[in-house]
Amino acid sequence: MARPGGEMIFKDRVSIVTGASQGIGESIALELSREGAEIILVDVQKEKLEEVAQKISKSNGKAAVFCADVSRMDQAMDVAEKVVQDHKKIDHLVNNAGITRDNLLMRMKEEEWDSVLSVNLKGVFNFSKAVIRNMIGNRYGRIVNISSVVGLMGNAGQSNYAASKAGVLGFTKSLAREVAARGITVNAVAPGYIATPMTENLPDSVKNMFVELIPVKRFGTPDEIAHVVKFLLSDDAAYITGQVINVNGGMVMSP
Repeated sequence: MARPGGEMIFKDRVSIVTGASQGIGESIALELSREGAEIILVDVQKEKLEEVAQKISKSNGKAAVFCADVSRMDQAMDVAEKVVQDHKKIDHLVNNAGITRDNLLMRMKEEEWDSVLSVNLKGVFNFSKAVIRNMIGNRYGRIVNISSVVGLMGNAGQSNYAASKAGVLGFTKSLAREVAARGITVNAVAPGYIATPMTENLPDSVKNMFVELIPVKRFGTPDEIAHVVKFLLSDDAAYITGQVINVNGGMVMSP
């Protein structure tokens, strides 16, 4: 998506990516960096974050590492305040951090419910609230929230995860209406089954079962999600807001 003449589309942009230590978050961070953005890497896994930062640095990009728990409002605010101090602005926020604690509802512990909702849904609220004042003041911003196909169709044993990811969709549409007039877009991407560390531990029998449900007959890749996120953050997507982009190989098809 480089512009004619080779100019990178995110030159001088500042992009926060949560859950950036591996999988989809890492791919998004690397993709945005290739387009010239300075990346703010956020996760609780500091060593892995530093490995991602080194990859960006070796490709002549710029990245800063913030070890923070997205479920903590104070930590989200601290990250945003430091970024504004250093860069004067925040252009992009990708709320990607997420966890699973799968269990059938009758066996699910309260902690399994609370932890998933705290990271996957409250984390989106925390970081969006932390950056939105700066974006409003600059009359520019792009927020992309990573939801899931499970938030659209549900999945047995994942009532907590499905509820959190469905909540992200409602949050996305509501915030989009609040800030559209200020030059800020808010969209969601709902990945299907993607080959990441989160899915690689599934038994082969389960993987094969899911593949049979996917019309293209394969799992997606983190890069395929990153390409869609890059588009939604770009100025080419300035007239798109409050939308859910399904990237699932046809597993769920919107009307």
